[in-house]
Amino acid sequence: MASKEKTMQERLEVLAAERERVSLGGGQAKIDKQHDKGRLTARERVAQLVDEGTFRETGMFATHRTTHFGMDKVDAPADGVVTGTGAVFSRPVHIASQDFTVMGGSAGEKQSEKVAAMMEASATTGTPFVFINDSGGARVQEGIDSLSGYGKVFYHNVLLSGLVPQISIIAGPCAGGAAYSPALTDFIIQVRGAQMFITGPGVIKSVTGEDVTSEQLGGVDAHMAKAGNIHFEADNDEQAILIAQKLLSFLPQNNTEEPPVVNPDPVVEPDPGLRDIVPVDGKKGYDVREIIARIVDNADFLEVQEGFARNIVIGFGRVVGHTVGIVANQPQVMSGVLDIDSSDKASAFIRFCNAFNIPLVTLVDVPGFMPGVAQEHGGIIRHGAKMLYAYSAATVPKITVVLRKSYGGAHLAMCSKDLGADRVFAWPTAEIAVMGADGAVNVVFRREIAEAEDQETRREELIQEYKDTFSSPFMAASRGLVDDIIDPAETRLQIADALMVLANKRTHRPHKKHGLGPT
Repeated sequence: MASKEKTMQERLEVLAAERERVSLGGGQAKIDKQHDKGRLTARERVAQLVDEGTFRETGMFATHRTTHFGMDKVDAPADGVVTGTGAVFSRPVHIASQDFTVMGGSAGEKQSEKVAAMMEASATTGTPFVFINDSGGARVQEGIDSLSGYGKVFYHNVLLSGLVPQISIIAGPCAGGAAYSPALTDFIIQVRGAQMFITGPGVIKSVTGEDVTSEQLGGVDAHMAKAGNIHFEADNDEQAILIAQKLLSFLPQNNTEEPPVVNPDPVVEPDPGLRDIVPVDGKKGYDVREIIARIVDNADFLEVQEGFARNIVIGFGRVVGHTVGIVANQPQVMSGVLDIDSSDKASAFIRFCNAFNIPLVTLVDVPGFMPGVAQEHGGIIRHGAKMLYAYSAATVPKITVVLRKSYGGAHLAMCSKDLGADRVFAWPTAEIAVMGADGAVNVVFRREIAEAEDQETRREELIQEYKDTFSSPFMAASRGLVDDIIDPAETRLQIADALMVLANKRTHRPHKKHGLGPT
């Protein structure tokens, strides 16, 4: 008897049943276990990230081809990763979200191929790529095929670098080679309770004898405050997704576009409150974020790497609706001095902003580079040079405001006129010099002070004379190193005007493949 052909309705019912099966991942029991940990599932994360109804999944029915070690009997829906496209604030993005309910989210050949395909599509369409990591690591049953899959993902991370924004969310474990993919992206958001490391506590114990927990080794606190590997920390999946959405709102879709303009308001009023934030006494600290909040629209500032190298502040804001990247010394921490970590933090941010057409606003109050044997032997020359290189290479509009101290090599490193700043403004409190007056007098007038009857009085006189002669912003302005000395109340207005004038900035550079910056 001939078999009866299925009707279209029957075929659609089969399709619906198969979609339902795959959408449950590893099954309801594992979904419940994920929820018990306070975590969302892969599909729930995607649904929260994108605008409602915009997600279109691709590769839903992909599966592994492995037969070794019992894998021929293993069902791995979607091969443990949800991939597809959606929209965030009506702008398209490409997404990959690992499904921990399917074989612990382990990365096999097909899973990595799906991720790499999304990345390739991201490059082709010029849209950001978001990768939500929640995986126990490589799928060891697949051997070298799993390792090859990792390589494909890393390769595409590099191809996307500087082409489209890449954001990683660490929502669960991210161990072994898998940790290198987030490290190759532009921003990492880590959820508290998730861990990321190359070698786990067990391996470290057996090799080095060190006792460490997974949280101590690869938790949020370790990666933010100590290693500086992550850019944002989140208390849960929902907060991580909100951070990703807000970050995307500041960024262009790709390197050929300008950042989105949000609610531009051409009216900018003077802000007298800016006059009262910076103490006249150069030895007193203050929180530079108070100044940033008054400069950007609606005091809306997204700080990046807030818990790392806190002597410098970086992040995104808007001025009259236009995205800007802000780099500011933080006098509240270590007097705002530049050291190895702050140099690395700032230079990476500068390079990102330049790659994606985001103007740079630099707020300067820096006493110099951090002195000390540890800094010198740690490579402060090499690391500090990264800032010089990043600012010099940047072709986006560069606006610098000297708030107070700006001394020595650190004055140059904070985007001086000589490093290509398009506009340099100084507040009346600015002190621009080779070094602080106290130190300079000890060097220049050492003999004169020693021969004086009242050494302390003479020293104070010479310090004041040096300040009046060299530390005043009028000296720098007379040499053309400062474009204007401004009333602090007009800082936002001056920045807004400069951004408008520089909007169509054109830069001519000699043709070359790329420069070779400090490593």
